[in-house]
Amino acid sequence: MTAYDDLMAQERDTQGLAQVAGRLAWDQETMMPRGAAGQRSEETGAMQAVLHARRTDARRGDLLAEAEAEATDEVARAQLRHVRRDYDRATLVPGDLAVALARLTSRAQGQWAEARAADDYAAFAPVLAEVIRLKREEAAAVARGRDLYDALIEDFEPDMTAARLDAMFSEMRPRLVDLRARALDRDWPALDAHFDEQAQLRLSRELARNFGYDFARGRLDMAVHPFSSGSGDDVRITTRVSEHDPFNCLYSTIHEVGHACYEQGIDPDYRLTPLGQGVSMGVHESQSRIYENQLGRSRAYTGWLFERMRETFGDFGVKDADTFYRAVNRVHRGHIRTEADEVQYNLHIMLRFDLEKALIAGDLGTDDLEAAWNDRFEADFGHAVDRASNGVLQDVHWSVGLFGYFPTYSLGNVYAGCLYRAMRGAVPDLDAQLARGETDGATAWLRGRVQVHGGRFDPAEVIARACGGAAPTAGPLLDYLEEKFGGM
Repeated sequence: MTAYDDLMAQERDTQGLAQVAGRLAWDQETMMPRGAAGQRSEETGAMQAVLHARRTDARRGDLLAEAEAEATDEVARAQLRHVRRDYDRATLVPGDLAVALARLTSRAQGQWAEARAADDYAAFAPVLAEVIRLKREEAAAVARGRDLYDALIEDFEPDMTAARLDAMFSEMRPRLVDLRARALDRDWPALDAHFDEQAQLRLSRELARNFGYDFARGRLDMAVHPFSSGSGDDVRITTRVSEHDPFNCLYSTIHEVGHACYEQGIDPDYRLTPLGQGVSMGVHESQSRIYENQLGRSRAYTGWLFERMRETFGDFGVKDADTFYRAVNRVHRGHIRTEADEVQYNLHIMLRFDLEKALIAGDLGTDDLEAAWNDRFEADFGHAVDRASNGVLQDVHWSVGLFGYFPTYSLGNVYAGCLYRAMRGAVPDLDAQLARGETDGATAWLRGRVQVHGGRFDPAEVIARACGGAAPTAGPLLDYLEEKFGGM
């Protein structure tokens, strides 16, 4: 066997263990008994210790160097590029810090959920301060002289920087603020009925299948904060239900199906290798956002969904498909990022981006975070935060140490805008297909252009390849939003 063969055998075992660790996290969010939180923290720490030891093993470094000297195959070089990035980063993080972070964030997640339910930010602030302290230590270990926040972004979007994100947001903000003002000046229909929980879940499962999700390799469960988990032949999704807002359940499901179909669509030859998962969170979000928004909220698809809603729930007070389309895409004042319309969603991300940069830089402390959030929200959105669960406690991300993650949601929107423009050129009868409830043309295009490659190409490259060589920019997204909402 060659050094590359030996290395990839080790990587498959490490990837397998990482999937087991992911299953522990899935269980914690969906099935775990409440009283098991302390033990789960220890279990998570133990698994992280094993994984960190494997990732920093000197033998791995030796095999990697030998394999890099031998590799000529393009796929092998791509595999090694990911191993090199992971090895270099892992060896910079002390093992005790990696374990401490795993144990702390497992515990902090449970404390966040309890504080959110009680609308009590003060109960969560001390453990959040500890999470931030350890994340700053981790960032300092891997930054090698760079900005600490840039070092954290790299975990989710390789080669991205805060400066580049600032430039992107500066381009987006003026057009989004202008479009929001015009959209909020109009009347938008809203649903006003009761929608049975089990009926919502049955329809959610139907929509998941409709968008290509393979339930033989996955399952749908409930969670406080919907998410997707896993890769290859075990990719699980979650949703949540409000009996007065079925769109929360249905579109959360479609969103998570976008993530899951990316993982299920990767070339099976890459399974349990570094290429066997999405290349970045920005590209991942491009799939979830295009499934949910450009496809699922389109006029064509909502016309079909309107009839399925009437068959499922009976008369729910919406007279026609056009009114239903406007209800699905309603632009409204609200607090919750995951419930935000397409026009305002990225403004929610900009708020979080600026606050977490300040937290990591040490310019903002957790004692002042809730007030800073509330002040910024009122300045950006024109109305006050009424309670912590609608404000600083609404997202799980900071409790589990995901600093640098939030901007990838907007990157995903930008990538989705580019992909959608290219898709419309490649699938000329897209609207006619969607009006019949047929998503195969769109999802097959995404599978062949993006999903099948897994981690083979860098994020910007995979989007550019799918779009005929054009580098991703915010323009297509902003043009799409203007066309959709400017005159609706």
